[in-house]
Amino acid sequence: MSDTSPVIVWIRRDLRLSDHAALTAAADSGRPVIPVFVLDEVVDRLGAAAKFRFGLGVEAFGDALEGIGSRLILRRGKALECLQALVKETGAGAVYWQRAYDPDSKDRDTKVKAALKDDGLDVQSFAGHLLFEPWTVETKTGGFYKVYTPFWNAVKGTDIDAPQTAVSDLKAPSDWPDSDTLDDWQMDAAMRRGAAIVGKHVSVGEEAARGRLGAFIANGIEGYGDGRNMVAEDGCSRMSEPLTYGEISPRICWHAGMRAREEGKAGAETWLKELVWREFAYHLLHHTPHIVSDNWREEWRSFPWNEDERKSEVIAWKRGRTGVAFVDAAMREMYVTGTMHNRARMIVASYLTKHLMCHWRIGQAWFEDCLIDWDPASNALGWQWTAGSGPDATPYFRVFNPDTQAEKFDPKGQYRKAWIAEGQSNPPETATDYFAAVPESWSLDTGRDYPDPVVTLDEGRKRALDAYENRDF
Repeated sequence: MSDTSPVIVWIRRDLRLSDHAALTAAADSGRPVIPVFVLDEVVDRLGAAAKFRFGLGVEAFGDALEGIGSRLILRRGKALECLQALVKETGAGAVYWQRAYDPDSKDRDTKVKAALKDDGLDVQSFAGHLLFEPWTVETKTGGFYKVYTPFWNAVKGTDIDAPQTAVSDLKAPSDWPDSDTLDDWQMDAAMRRGAAIVGKHVSVGEEAARGRLGAFIANGIEGYGDGRNMVAEDGCSRMSEPLTYGEISPRICWHAGMRAREEGKAGAETWLKELVWREFAYHLLHHTPHIVSDNWREEWRSFPWNEDERKSEVIAWKRGRTGVAFVDAAMREMYVTGTMHNRARMIVASYLTKHLMCHWRIGQAWFEDCLIDWDPASNALGWQWTAGSGPDATPYFRVFNPDTQAEKFDPKGQYRKAWIAEGQSNPPETATDYFAAVPESWSLDTGRDYPDPVVTLDEGRKRALDAYENRDF
């Protein structure tokens, strides 16, 4: 690579200037830097909410680059073809990016790297989406971890490097290549009218992510141990959204949590464990990629789950009309905000896979379409953990009772009132927004009566336990 040939930095789930190894390496080279985001075959397959939110993040990152005198080039098409075209147009001698770990991205990146190297380019990939590269954490016998607690014990004392400082200057090329227009991509198209509702609840960009983290460390982490389970309270960090798109790095989060722990803030270690749970999900995704598409435990392949999404019970679950208030409130929260409280995610997953005896893949796919903080590793692990088919799973025979959970974690009913309009004379906007967000084809409005349960909790629990007792594994 000549001293003047540009470096292309392929931007993916790393929409930030701080602690960005690929961008930092390109800046340090002294050569012109051309950041590019490609709406490629992997991004194009994202669910409606995730693609919508990704588009907002790309827009914000483009603005951030312009703020330091650079710009973000947008291209649409197959990743390799777009990058090769940019190399030809710009005379670039190198392509850098930060690694991804889901099977589709790994397959794409492996092919792209091989082809670009064959073209004579300097191709480098960097860490940055995780605290630990998944292959670097091993058991004493050299294998991978299948249970979380030993994984946590293995990494909790690791000295995590300090985050890199923010890139503040990128040398521009003599001529910028042509760029697509983000509006033309219509990344919000699949959201339809729901985009306007969910858009009120998003928090986009690196500055917003830093602000959210700072507020949590200052005001929320102390009581995080208990507060994270109280669904009507603002007790969670809400960092899953910016972490998903790399608007903040896990190292920045880790060091903030460590400082809080050193200051004696009670909930700090619990929150650090949640960051490491994310790492554990990617550790498993790397070593057992079938976790995203098949039962992690092979013996569960014969379990008699329903896989027909046309069943009335499944439709009721998706629409937040099961007649079980805690479940319905959580599903409506997701449709209005694009997120769902972590405790509630466990309850709705248990209800679908156990009370309704439906395959976890139905829920996994629905979350993929509806969550703005959708993460391939965490989503897969969460569903399989709750269903009982995954690693380190909750005891497979445990069936959460949504009413009991509501009494414990929503004792005053505030969460349910916030999201369910039926039965309230003056329901809050959060509850009525659900009817403005859902597809018109569902024919739902606030005038409809709240439904009776599609299955009683006792009946559903008995059905699940009978299936477990008669399982053939």
